[in-house]
Amino acid sequence: MFFDRVEVEFQAGKGGDGCMSFRREKYVPKGGPDGGDGGRGGSIILEARLGVNSLAQFATRKFFRADKGGFGMGALRHGKNGRDLHLYVPCGTSIIDVEDGFVIKDLTQVGDQFTICRGGRGGHGNARFKTAQNQAPRERELGQPGETRHVIMELKSIADVGLIGKPNAGKSTLLSRISSARPEIADYPFTTKYPNLGIVDVDTERSFMLADIPGLIEGASEGIGLGHEFLRHVERAGLLVHLIEPTPMDGSDPIENYAAIRDELQHYDETLADRDELVVLTKCELDSDNSVQQSLQAYFDEHPANHSRELRAISAAADIGLQGLVNEIMERVTRRREEMLEAGITPTPIRQDDAPVTPKKNRRVPPHKAAATEGLSNEVQPQDVQGASTLSDTGKVVPGERRERSS
Repeated sequence: MFFDRVEVEFQAGKGGDGCMSFRREKYVPKGGPDGGDGGRGGSIILEARLGVNSLAQFATRKFFRADKGGFGMGALRHGKNGRDLHLYVPCGTSIIDVEDGFVIKDLTQVGDQFTICRGGRGGHGNARFKTAQNQAPRERELGQPGETRHVIMELKSIADVGLIGKPNAGKSTLLSRISSARPEIADYPFTTKYPNLGIVDVDTERSFMLADIPGLIEGASEGIGLGHEFLRHVERAGLLVHLIEPTPMDGSDPIENYAAIRDELQHYDETLADRDELVVLTKCELDSDNSVQQSLQAYFDEHPANHSRELRAISAAADIGLQGLVNEIMERVTRRREEMLEAGITPTPIRQDDAPVTPKKNRRVPPHKAAATEGLSNEVQPQDVQGASTLSDTGKVVPGERRERSS
């Protein structure tokens, strides 16, 4: 099940208590304090990972706690540090403080990490308090408690393109025809209950991510219908594809439907009103005389916008105009990605193969392969190497011609 907003409480591990101990050993004339320190408590770290598309793991578990630090022990033995708790979230997750409502952190890029709760420091043992004046201290420190955070985790999908429009405008059908996504499709409104993501492959080297936003209705920005719950998913989309049905099932006017959706976007976030837009007339076979398309174009001419806007007509069922629409979207997405790179912003990869590869740490080389005997093996022994005592510039044996052993 899809979850894009959850309320969770995190608690880091408590630090271990310090130990109060005195050395008692046979045949040792002088003892003394030897209590070790407690271990550090485990921290909780959130990491944005590609392939995680929902906050479902946080919906069924509302409380997360990291490991505690171990207690200090005698003989100056320190307690074990608590293990950090790593939790993975989708790219585009915002961490919001419940009490004050401010955004603590936005995890937008793959690999972004954030320590939301730090583990408590371990307490000092009594060996830390010995001085010349206090040679037998009987004091120690208790471990500090770990940090606690009560937060709201809110997912804003990172998609290149957002599909918007009235219910039953054909968004899910279009998504299923041009991508591998398989959303639920039916002939009644509000079929889509949550956003669906699909990757559209234009060719072997170019692709973009498309998000199908559930149907918006008038008053969605004020909490009416389903749209108010998912309007946040279009905030990060660089291009909006607005689908308009020529003959709505409820008998409404297509132009009024378009204007209503634009008003809802502006009321929710004024920056969405200036976002690049492609207006697509779906089910164009129902507009046989092109009257609806001409009316829309006339409306656009009378009401110019501050953003790039273009009108197209397609039919997902009859496969009319789909390839041209995909090519146009890809050109705009490519242009936006180039602008992001010029501004120093790295576009979020859409597949695991596109993510930057973290170089692996060099494995530790065994001593017999890292020292001067690197060039030797079972077949090449020191007596078989001519000038084996001569080392190379790197300090390693350079195998020369093999000497014949005397019989």
